[in-house]
Amino acid sequence: MRILVVGGAGYIGSHCVLECLREGHEVVVLDDLRAGHREAIQDVELIEGSTHNPSTLRSAFEAHRFDAVFNLAASCSVPESVQIPAAYYHNNLAGTLNLVEAMLQAEVSVLIHSSTAAVYGDPEVTPIPESHRRHPVNPYGDSKRIVEESLTAIAQRHPLQHVCLRYFNAAGADASGLIGEDHADESHLIPLLLQCALGIRDQFIIFGTDWDTPDGTCVRDFVHVTDIARAHLKALGRIDRVAGESINLGSAAGASVREVVEAAKSVTEIDFKVVEEGRRDGDPATLLASNLKAKELLGWTPDHSEMSLIMETAWRWHRMHPTGYSSTRQPLGDGSTRFGDLAVRLGFVTREDVDRVVVEQQRLENSGRGRKMMGLCMVEMGLLSTTQLVEVLRHYEKGDIR
Repeated sequence: MRILVVGGAGYIGSHCVLECLREGHEVVVLDDLRAGHREAIQDVELIEGSTHNPSTLRSAFEAHRFDAVFNLAASCSVPESVQIPAAYYHNNLAGTLNLVEAMLQAEVSVLIHSSTAAVYGDPEVTPIPESHRRHPVNPYGDSKRIVEESLTAIAQRHPLQHVCLRYFNAAGADASGLIGEDHADESHLIPLLLQCALGIRDQFIIFGTDWDTPDGTCVRDFVHVTDIARAHLKALGRIDRVAGESINLGSAAGASVREVVEAAKSVTEIDFKVVEEGRRDGDPATLLASNLKAKELLGWTPDHSEMSLIMETAWRWHRMHPTGYSSTRQPLGDGSTRFGDLAVRLGFVTREDVDRVVVEQQRLENSGRGRKMMGLCMVEMGLLSTTQLVEVLRHYEKGDIR
């Protein structure tokens, strides 16, 4: 299929792009790069523009015959939404309506839409089922609620097959280390912890230790970003059966803040400073998803969402990209053959394979497509499997070369 991934240069969007490519789909990304990163979608066609520009949308659909659209373009900071609510209603609602209008004009009917657990507000039951009343407590969640209702209304009158995927706490990074989480103003729990491990932050603050939870700290549902990305493809494959549904994506397990702190210290083997302060307004004690609907309708399970795996993959990304995509150190080889030397020593490739990759890197660079990392080249050329790539990367991180 040919899929348009709107917001595909962002954290979750780039993982959706990568999973689509692994499944053999053709992908085009539309992103204005305000929060996304071109480096996260190397060698994927990028249409740099906004869903608020109808001519950009029209041109994209005229240039390509898309089979489906994944929409991950949204403003998504809860604190920011409280400060500038009008911007959130405008960006999230108007942008989606513009996209849907362009889809209908181009006769593209399939939409996998990014929603959020924030549509529920304060939980009345735990775990939260999709039937839970939707009473958001912030403009971000409310804007997403309105978008869901708008899509339902549109689908009643127009040929729109849509699914809304309600994410809980997306976390982790692709196991290859190719892409990860890079936000300008970081507010997510796991990246903040790993920045402490890296020495970028002096300390981590736990807000509230007297909640009605087993260890007194808040409990949250963390779901691996790769599991989220795969759910999009599951929904696409079953669109005729699940159109019109809203579906939770969560692990249904939950981890307390204190447990996540300990997981970060265990994986990084660094004992950074942690301080405790009082509760923040608006923090519920527990947010936990029911994922029975995702299992029943999509055949989806959170296979990568055990906390140690989430933390391990996140640490791999952050350790090798301490300043995000702007980091000068490349985890998979920066044009030298250090990565190739490791792959040869581990018996995964031959010296002749490495020479072929170097030639391919030079060809891509000469054609104006930039310097592609050696590990990524090897995977795309069929010289390494993803599992082998991760193994070489582990040795690379340790500086294990002789």
